Amino acid sequence: MAHEETVYEALDHAHGGEGQWAFGTGFDEPLAGVDTTVPEGIDPTDLGVYCLMLGDDALVLAQRLTEWVTAAPELEEEVAIANVALDLLGQARLLLARAGSVGVLGRSREPATDSIPDEDALAYFRDPDEFRCTALVAAPNGDFARTMVRLLVASSFRLAVFTRLRESRDPVLAAIAAKGVHELTYHRDHAARWLVRLGDGTEESSRRAQDGVEVVWPLLTDLFVPTDVEQRLTAAGAAVAPSAVRDEVRDVLAEVIGRAALRLPEWPADTPPRGRVGEHDPELAELLGTLQGLAREHPAATW
Repeated sequence: MAHEETVYEALDHAHGGEGQWAFGTGFDEPLAGVDTTVPEGIDPTDLGVYCLMLGDDALVLAQRLTEWVTAAPELEEEVAIANVALDLLGQARLLLARAGSVGVLGRSREPATDSIPDEDALAYFRDPDEFRCTALVAAPNGDFARTMVRLLVASSFRLAVFTRLRESRDPVLAAIAAKGVHELTYHRDHAARWLVRLGDGTEESSRRAQDGVEVVWPLLTDLFVPTDVEQRLTAAGAAVAPSAVRDEVRDVLAEVIGRAALRLPEWPADTPPRGRVGEHDPELAELLGTLQGLAREHPAATW
């Protein structure tokens, strides 16, 4: 493919020029035709790790959402959840490809996986302690109300970050964020509508919605605490410090929970990041066992 004029055009061109790039199909090389040169002043290793953080959040949450396929409360909602998961999978693929393009793998591969694209190697052949996702996305789904609370929090946070990342000095990351903003707006609004419907519904739906809020809220303890990598990249103009979006996210959550006639819990105290540095609860290993099982059993398979 000839080199495109801009990163934005290249990402769009790779998917038929229709602006639909994040549905998991229609491309072999996510960054084909894109200039992946890292701008001066941005550390490639830090950039790779940061893309893993964003990509792993999307990949793991997508996997959690697919657990609702055949189990959602209604058919239309099953389709909606699957589409949200596909959006996140598309974001994950581009972000992991960007991480691979700056050498984040950092090691030679086994012969059986040598021909596998970087984004697939990063998704399927890393161990849990190599993942950089937060506990918010790795936690089990719980019931439908809890899933909607988690999706509301995760999408509100991600949307706030991606909105700012459109100004990133890394043009590839900026382009990925610009595309993702539209999807994340839908994800957030979809979850918000469901939470208001549940919270202001029957006595049982309200109880379950409130329980979902209470269970999800402790998972916010390290969500807004920046790692050293995020601090360095923010100073370089390439990343967004999670602390910078705290007030915006808090306001969104407070408004939705208020409209849902639910009680807003006390904001949890900050704790040092765990998931971002590879410290995870056992639930992530269980999830990855399902996600990675087929690829590890048949590493050279294509279909």
